[in-house]
Amino acid sequence: QVQLVESGGGLVQTGGSLRLSCEGSGRTFNSYSMAWFRQAPGKEREFVAAVPWTGTSRYADFVKGRFTISRAYAKVYLQMNSLKPEDTAVYYCAANYGRIEVMEGRMDYWGKGTLVTVSS
Repeated sequence: QVQLVESGGGLVQTGGSLRLSCEGSGRTFNSYSMAWFRQAPGKEREFVAAVPWTGTSRYADFVKGRFTISRAYAKVYLQMNSLKPEDTAVYYCAANYGRIEVMEGRMDYWGKGTLVTVSS
């Protein structure tokens, strides 16, 4: 059974930092891109960042310069700096075969999410 398990969420003050982690298991993740999405209360889930098996990562405009995605095989990390209250959301790890996709419908696997709360 394929699983993606996130960790690292929590409560942080505005301007603070958090590092999210996600570990995949149950299959090989060669040739899979891995991504982070988020869903804020009352809003639709949105793309945050993705890293391919090989190549260049991609970021949503609203996190450029603040968040960094990295990867070590089936583990993916999201370093979040300069956090803002509007970054409050459940953050989901996802994986898809092949090149980076930004549409949630293109993902093959999902984690259950980890909550990030940024207080003002």
